Order: sequence, then structure tokens, then C-alpha cells
Amino acid sequence: MSQWAGVVLAAGMGVRMKSRLPKVLHPVCGKEMVRYPVDLLQGLGVERILVVVSPTNRVEVEKALGDKVEYVEQATANGTGDAVLQTANRLMANRLNGAEDDNPEHLIILGADSPLLEAESLSRLMSTHLEKTSNMTILTGDFDTPGDLGRVQRNGTGQVIGIVEAATGEGLEDSPAEINGGVYCFSAPWLWEHLPQVEASPVGEVYLTALASMNSEGNASINAVKIARANDLQGVNNRVQLAQVEAELRQRINQRWMLDGVTIFDPASVFIDAEVTIGQDAVILPNTMLLGRTTVGEESEIGPGSVLRDSSVGNRCRVTTSVLEDAVMEDGANIGPFSHLRSGAYLESGVHIGNFAEIKESRLAVGSLMGHFGYIGDASIGANVNLGAGMVTCNYDGREKHRTNIGAGVFIGCDTMLVAPVTVGDDAVTGAGSVITEDVPQGRLAVGVPARIVVRKSDNT
Repeated sequence: MSQWAGVVLAAGMGVRMKSRLPKVLHPVCGKEMVRYPVDLLQGLGVERILVVVSPTNRVEVEKALGDKVEYVEQATANGTGDAVLQTANRLMANRLNGAEDDNPEHLIILGADSPLLEAESLSRLMSTHLEKTSNMTILTGDFDTPGDLGRVQRNGTGQVIGIVEAATGEGLEDSPAEINGGVYCFSAPWLWEHLPQVEASPVGEVYLTALASMNSEGNASINAVKIARANDLQGVNNRVQLAQVEAELRQRINQRWMLDGVTIFDPASVFIDAEVTIGQDAVILPNTMLLGRTTVGEESEIGPGSVLRDSSVGNRCRVTTSVLEDAVMEDGANIGPFSHLRSGAYLESGVHIGNFAEIKESRLAVGSLMGHFGYIGDASIGANVNLGAGMVTCNYDGREKHRTNIGAGVFIGCDTMLVAPVTVGDDAVTGAGSVITEDVPQGRLAVGVPARIVVRKSDNT
């Protein structure tokens, strides 16, 4: 695909969003809008991608996309044509240096605010462009209510002879029409020859769409590819449209997972973000949200009413009416209802967490269980530990956090307070209501407030 370069137009001000956040960084299904076209182009094998940014959003866009693309700045918002012109020096650099063969022969240009576009449509557009040796190929669709979208004009033989922008077209009716989707393929030499000749519109902007009118003069090969599902071209200019594309994309995501072997009993109430992965035969119950880069393993059951964000859940797990944030559950672990795994929580295989428990920055080893009511923070819990109801690791002294270490086979009695830093040795026991302020040796029993060591477990007295 070295003959192709991609250009993503992401410099628009997005004033209709009425937001401090740049429009192209508003998330759709948990993923910034600007990442959708970049990922599409990369998936199609386009190796060189330029993203046109503005001085006000450049830093934030670069943070979202990293170094996998090149950045070109459009200093003033003077329209799509002007935005593409800003990439000319970069894309013609080899030609200017005498290495013309290394310049991309074709460009695919698209906006950063149409997250419903799919790879099949772009692939068909690019293929048609090459097959017809076009100067310009436009992706279009039939809309019942075009609104603020540009209308495609054709002559009596069906040739594209122009695009009327809603911002400049007078007397346009909101009636069914073929609209311009804002996605174009160009022959690069033709584009660089003709784009500088485009004059500014009455509103002072240079529109890329003005190039389509050159077909009416008979000196250009300009074609269109009509998309089968027109709402794929839906852009986002305000919060209403943001909600519309979010709803459509969520429906598609849920449908894809169901076709891949995931059970979703009530798709309308389930939210699954774009970068979530789910294993075969998993069950997602109603009112559940899988967000960010969450992964769910095979045969796991999530919900009802659970929220998982950037978390990893293994195979055959169960998460019932609970919240996970940047947490890990290994195979066979289960939690809930009404519990919370915060950042850094890690449950090894077979761990059971019941109701009303909160865990953060802590690891529970194989087979340990906490049936109900308690808090574990900044702790290491050994294998096969029983954590009684109401136990708390007191990890914060008002200034600093401290760690609690509990060995394997320990029994923590109900309402035990573990005042960190503290260590409880393997096979030790704490009595109900104890306040542990000193380390408990291996195999010993600690009771009282503050706790004292009473007897070895092995003494049975």
C-alpha cells in the first residue's frame, strides 16, 4: 500500500459541541473519535497517515494517537481544502528532493468525526478509484433528511458534476438527496495541480468539494461510490449526533459479539465499548457495562448491573452486580453482589469475594475468600485465607499508606482491624474484634484490643 497515503482532517473547531474538549477527542463507545479513521486506515494497510490538527488541539490529539501518525498543523480554520493543502509539502517532499517515485500516487482523505465508517466501504472506494483511474472518487449515500450535509449533483448521464455545501447553498430543502460523505480518494498529482486553483467560498473557506465541479468542464475523471448503509456517513457536530452514533455503534458491537458466541439477553441495556474483548460462551446479563479495554474470558458470567472498566476477567468467572476498575480476576474467581475492585486489585484463581467488599492495590492468592463486608487496601493475602466479615486493613495513617501481609492458611476473625504496617504469619488466627497492631507469628492466635498472642494453634487449648 505504499502507493497510498491517508489524510485525517481533525482541525475543526467543533463549536457546536459547546465543549472544552476538542470535538475529535469526544469518545464514542469508549474510543476517541479521531482514533476511528486512523485505525481504519492502518487496518487497510495504509502505512503513511497524516493527521491535520489545529494549534488548540494538537497537544491533546498527539497524546491520544502517539507517534503512529504524522501531524500537520492548520494554523487557521479556512476549510477542508486549505487543511489538505497544509499536507502538500510533506507529501511532495520526495518529489521536491528529486525522488518522485517515492511519493504516494493516491490519497484517501476523511474526517475525524465519522466513527460509523467501516473498512469494507473504504476498501471498495479505493478499489473503484484505481479501477477507473479516477482523479477524484467520492463516497456518497442517500439520506432522507440531509440536514447540514453537502448534496451531490449529477448530470443527465449520472456523472458527478458538483457538490453543494449546505453552508453556501441557498434554498436547499431538507428532502431526500444523495449526500457527500466527506471521504475522498484522489490522484495525488492531479490534486496538487488543481487544489491551489480553488477559490474561497462566500464564507471565506476553501472547500475540497469544489474540485468535484471540474467534471462539468469535461477535464477531470470524477466518480462516486454509493454506500449501502447511508448512516455510516453520519458525522458528529453536536451532542445529539454524538448520542446517535453512539447508539448505532453500540448496537453493532453487541450484535457482533452475539454472532461470535456471546449471550446477551437484553442488548438494549448492555453497553460494550469498542476495544472490549469477550470469550466464547460468556454471558452478559442486563444493565451491564464493559468499558475501556476490558477483557472477559470464556464461559464467564457478568452482571446483572455490573460495571467493568479496563479490567481483565478470566475464564469461568462470575461478577454479580459489582464494579471493577483496572482490576484482574484469574480463572474461576467470583465476586458480588455489591462489591468493588479498585485499581490494582488482583484475584488469583478460585478466589471468592462476596457482598459489600472493597479491595484496592491488593493481591489475593489462590483459594482465598472474603464472604462479606470488609476493606482490603495495600495488602498481600496468601493462599487459602479466610477473611471474616467486617475485617479491615487500616492502611492509611493520615500521611502515608502502609502494607499488610497475610500468609497462607490464615483465619482472620470477624471485625478484625489490621493496623498497617503489619504481618500475619502462615496459619495464624485472629479473634473476632481484635485490633492487630503488631506482627502475628506463624501459627499463633492473636486476640484483644490491642491484640496479644495467646496460644499456638497446634496446642489445641
